[in-house]
Amino acid sequence: MHIPSLKEVVSAEEWALRCDLAACYRLVAAYGWSDLVFTHISAKLPDSVTGGEHHFLINPYGLMFDEITASSLVKVDMACNKLLDSPFPVNPAGFVIHSAVHEARPEAGCVMHTHSRAGVAVSAQKAGIQPISQQSTFVLASLAYHAYEGVALRSEEKVRLQADLGTANHLVLRNHGLLTVGKSIPDAFLAMYTLENTCRIQIDAMAGGTELTQVDPAILAGMADVMRVATAGLGSQLAWPALLRKVEKLDAGYKT
Repeated sequence: MHIPSLKEVVSAEEWALRCDLAACYRLVAAYGWSDLVFTHISAKLPDSVTGGEHHFLINPYGLMFDEITASSLVKVDMACNKLLDSPFPVNPAGFVIHSAVHEARPEAGCVMHTHSRAGVAVSAQKAGIQPISQQSTFVLASLAYHAYEGVALRSEEKVRLQADLGTANHLVLRNHGLLTVGKSIPDAFLAMYTLENTCRIQIDAMAGGTELTQVDPAILAGMADVMRVATAGLGSQLAWPALLRKVEKLDAGYKT
């Protein structure tokens, strides 16, 4: 596909965000979390670019995640109307969940939603995420659940989803999948990486058929401080440069 470059069309700040979001899509594909073309990752453009308007970048509907480039991302408003000419369609129905989160959480720079095998499997387990791994302790420190209401097409569901999410950064969509919220793309990605691994570990551990050892509840307190220490105060920025190098090795074309 020939996709005209937007590098000289948009601001340097928007271009940098586009490159990070395209890299995020490529990483989701590389880690096996994608579901053909049927989930989304949205990134909010900063106020310095939009003048305070709520504008977002989202994937062009119909492209596989490992095909997405910085220039193919579509810029939309809160109603998923295109704000910049693009040859690609967008999926307003797919933006329902994302717009709900961005509306309720104005600090959210990125919202990720996946339908991974392990994530959907755990979302169907009545007990939800269990404190059986170190990874789970980080998730349980900021976790919420939202009941399944069918395919998320109806705007009236948004209010209930917003209430269920609250201030949490990890959301299990029952019988559906996973969602993470981050102040930045790296934050949302690291949250999803931890949540996905938590689910994979839980499925593997339960498959053993023996009683599982649960983490002492006292350890769950103060996990936010533990995370800051573990990442030398850098949070997601500790891992993000390495993740970008990984994408570069796979295909540097994501930056076009």
